[in-house]
Amino acid sequence: MKKILNEVDQAVEQMVEGLVKTHSDLVYRVEGTRVIARNDKRPGKVGLVSGGGSGHEPAHAGYVGKGMLSAAVCGDVFTSPTPDQILEGIKAADQGKGVLLIVKNYTGDVMNFEMAAELAEAEDIRVASVLVNDDIAVEDSSFTTGRRGVAGTVFVHKIVGAAAEAGAGASLEELQALGEKVVASVKTIGAALSAGTVPEVGHRGFELPEDEIEVGVGIHGEPGSSREKVMTSHELANLLFARINAELILGTEDKIVVLVNGMGATPLMEQYIFANDVHQVIATHGIPIAKTIVGDFMTSLDMNGISLTILKLTDEKWLDMVNYPVVTSAWK
Repeated sequence: MKKILNEVDQAVEQMVEGLVKTHSDLVYRVEGTRVIARNDKRPGKVGLVSGGGSGHEPAHAGYVGKGMLSAAVCGDVFTSPTPDQILEGIKAADQGKGVLLIVKNYTGDVMNFEMAAELAEAEDIRVASVLVNDDIAVEDSSFTTGRRGVAGTVFVHKIVGAAAEAGAGASLEELQALGEKVVASVKTIGAALSAGTVPEVGHRGFELPEDEIEVGVGIHGEPGSSREKVMTSHELANLLFARINAELILGTEDKIVVLVNGMGATPLMEQYIFANDVHQVIATHGIPIAKTIVGDFMTSLDMNGISLTILKLTDEKWLDMVNYPVVTSAWK
């Protein structure tokens, strides 16, 4: 295993330190924790907290800042942060109107965020949650019951973050309802050419023959829905969009936002080629694309792969919220 590391068991700790030192104008580290919180406080507004296992950078700490998250909690690689760490994130985010937790649907995350919410409520902090389960590939996996939360989580951060930031800011209940509507309107599926390498393990999470890809792979390297022969970018775009459209059932009257997400080791050249093919495929259906976003937003260490997320603009105001200006290290 070739990695730019020091002590393997210090990888997350040193990553957090490097992130804070690099972006000290935007965020700070809550002392004694792996909580990254925004410098720019908004008293009287709902706080937003997300997080999970490390290895998905820039998620989630990269989305902490004005217009998006109030705080993010970094667990060990592919491991949920503990309830006491999440509680510290809730405290850092609390500005008097309660805190909304945006949680990806993985068993450890769900359990630990729920426990942290109970601890916070015992300290008189109002807490609500939104569970993200945008991955349509599989119903259950080794990490979760039900569908997994993947790159569509970023749209929940973005839209709910805009609603919390704009004007007087929405209430905790309004933001929770908004987040749930976004979750219902966003679907994702990915494919991997190779798995990521967990530093503590020292080898790839799974092996693929040179002529095969894993379709529907999870962001922790969980198996997908099928293994297919290597195909062209256009064929892959057609396959992934067809799977998503079977769920969203899009028509010519719908408008969508497309997110092409690199999984950590996929060159931007290939991401843009795939984005071009996605546009061509969607054009054959006559569905208007309001916006396309390309880049690494929810990764899986050094996985070579890509995911496609489609957000159906169920509410016409959502596009303005996606475009709402933010100041974070990862979303420009």
